[in-house]
Amino acid sequence: MPPPPRHTGRTVALVIGLVLAGLALVLALLYVLGNLGAAGIIGAVLALIPLTVVLLGIRWVDRWEPEPLGIKIFAFLWGAGVSVVTALVVGFGVDVALAAAGTDSQSAGAQFFGAAIQAPIVEEGAKGLGVLLIFLIGRKYFDGPVDGLVYGATIAAGFAFTENILYFGVQIAQSGALSGDVLLIFFMRGVMSPFAHVMFTSMSGLAIGLAANRFNHWLPPVGFYFVGLLGAMLLHGLWNGATFFVQGGLIGYLIYYVLVQVPLFAGLIVVVFWLRRREARQTQARLSEYAAAGWINPDEVVALGTPAGRRQAKAWASSRGQGAIMTRYIKDATQLAAARQRVVRGTGRAEAQSDELVLLGRVTASRRALLGLAA
Repeated sequence: MPPPPRHTGRTVALVIGLVLAGLALVLALLYVLGNLGAAGIIGAVLALIPLTVVLLGIRWVDRWEPEPLGIKIFAFLWGAGVSVVTALVVGFGVDVALAAAGTDSQSAGAQFFGAAIQAPIVEEGAKGLGVLLIFLIGRKYFDGPVDGLVYGATIAAGFAFTENILYFGVQIAQSGALSGDVLLIFFMRGVMSPFAHVMFTSMSGLAIGLAANRFNHWLPPVGFYFVGLLGAMLLHGLWNGATFFVQGGLIGYLIYYVLVQVPLFAGLIVVVFWLRRREARQTQARLSEYAAAGWINPDEVVALGTPAGRRQAKAWASSRGQGAIMTRYIKDATQLAAARQRVVRGTGRAEAQSDELVLLGRVTASRRALLGLAA
């Protein structure tokens, strides 16, 4: 079996990106924890709770055709490090400019500008840039809306994690670790809105992914990115701006949350379910081509290309002590279908054909081993 093709340039870019984004995260944490001390550490522990929930949600979305772990780690580091540092630096610059102009940064107008205009533009711009870089450098792994959603959501999860450390830590430092104010802000950010940043930044990823799935050239997805970025900024601005316009205190905000934000999030969930089904149908369509050519049989298309079929196939193989082979077979077959989709669409055709050849060899080897079990 031929070895997997080497992509040295892409690997080097990923390593450099991981190092730089990791350094940015170190800087962000040094700033936050250096200013908050023990309160920041407690805040970090609290921030792990919503982070875990969000990462589990992303893992569920990414189950059908998991994205490369290295790229997802880069995405998280970009959100938690680069995006946060960017927001802090820009925020500091704006404060300096306001002070130089003799404007009170604590005035109602300045507070509204910072929360509803500056934050959405700067934060979504920084997070969205990470999504765009992943597309431009690792386009092979970014060929559909689910990919874009996963990358955007992972960047958002990283950003929200560091931001939550700051919010929780500041409140703990001001009022004590077990105060009602700390519990309130944890409820608002960790229970009511752990997926808020995910919803915002997913717009950028979805836009790129939708275009990447339809166009061969890199330019249309970049154009679509700016449309998605605008949507991300508007959603973010709507979320932050509500605190200035909604009347009735906490009760009024809860009513607004139920009537506006919950339906928006529910809409995103519906889109995710639809995209996952679409991704499965695409896998079935491409694998059917191999069935027509005699590489696999039609029953295997069902076993490899449907959730129920995969569960049954894994259960059958596990009962014979070969669950690992079946898992590898399903993974390679899914990647084979994705490579075939790139060949059909004409995106990076030479590399996609090379990947197709390698994956076809792996699928054939796993299939042969599994057929031996059935004999």
